[in-house]
Amino acid sequence: MNVGKKIRIKRIIDRESGKTVIIPMDHGVSMGPIQGLQDIDKTVNMVIRGGANATVVHKGIVTSTNRTEDTDIGLIIHLSASTSLNPEPNHKVAVCDVEEALSLGADAVSVHVNIGAETESFMLESLGKTAKECNRWGLPLLAMMYPRGDKVGVNVESVKLAARVGAELGADIIKCPYTGSAESFKEVVKGCPVPVVIAGGSKLNDEETLNMIEGAMKAGAGGLSMGRNVFQHENPELFVRVACKMVHKGMLAKEALKLLNG
Repeated sequence: MNVGKKIRIKRIIDRESGKTVIIPMDHGVSMGPIQGLQDIDKTVNMVIRGGANATVVHKGIVTSTNRTEDTDIGLIIHLSASTSLNPEPNHKVAVCDVEEALSLGADAVSVHVNIGAETESFMLESLGKTAKECNRWGLPLLAMMYPRGDKVGVNVESVKLAARVGAELGADIIKCPYTGSAESFKEVVKGCPVPVVIAGGSKLNDEETLNMIEGAMKAGAGGLSMGRNVFQHENPELFVRVACKMVHKGMLAKEALKLLNG
C-alpha cells in the first residue's frame, strides 16, 4: 500500500481496533428518497454522533453531508450506479472517477460489482481501471462485491469467490454479504488477503442484525458496512453507538441488545 493510501485509510479505519463501521447512504440513486434518507444531512449527523468511522455517498450529495458536526467522519464517494427501474439493475456503471472524488474531498472511493451478472465483465473492467487510478492517486478503494444474477446464489462459495476477485483486482477493503454463520464467514475472511466488512442487506430486526455483527466479528471481519439497518432504525445514533462497541470493543450481541432496548 502506497503512502497516500496509508494516510487516508486511517481516516476510515479506527486506529486502535483496526476495524471500521461504515454507513452507506448511496441508496438514493437505486431506490430514491427512501425512509431515513429524505433529510440526509440530519441522518449523517446522527451517524457522526454515534461514532461511525465513515459514510458512503454519491458525488452530488457530498455538499449536503459536509460533516456539519464538530466530530469528523471519513468520506467515501461511491463511483457506481444503477436504478431499480433499469431493465438490468445489476449492471453498475461508472458515474464518477477517482480524480473527481478527490476534488470533492474523498478519503476513499467505492465501486459495486455483481459477480455472476450478465454484465459482470464490464464491471470487472471498471474495477480494474479504478484500482489503477486509486494506486496512482493514493486513494483507498472499497469494493462492494456481491454474487448476483439469475443463476447465482448467495452461499459460502460464491461469496468467497466474489471477495477474492475484489482483492485480486486491487481493492483495499471488501464489502460482501454475510454467509449466515461465524464458521462459514471465517472461510470468506481466510480466503481474502484484505479486510472484509459485512453488508447489512435488507432491513432486519435488531436481534438479527446484532447476531450478524457478532458472528462476523468472531469470524475475523474488518467491521461492517450497513445502510438500511442503520439509517432506517428508530434511533440511528444509538444503533451506531452500539454497533461501534461491538466492532471496536468486542461487545456481544446480548449486551448490545440490552443497550438498544434501554
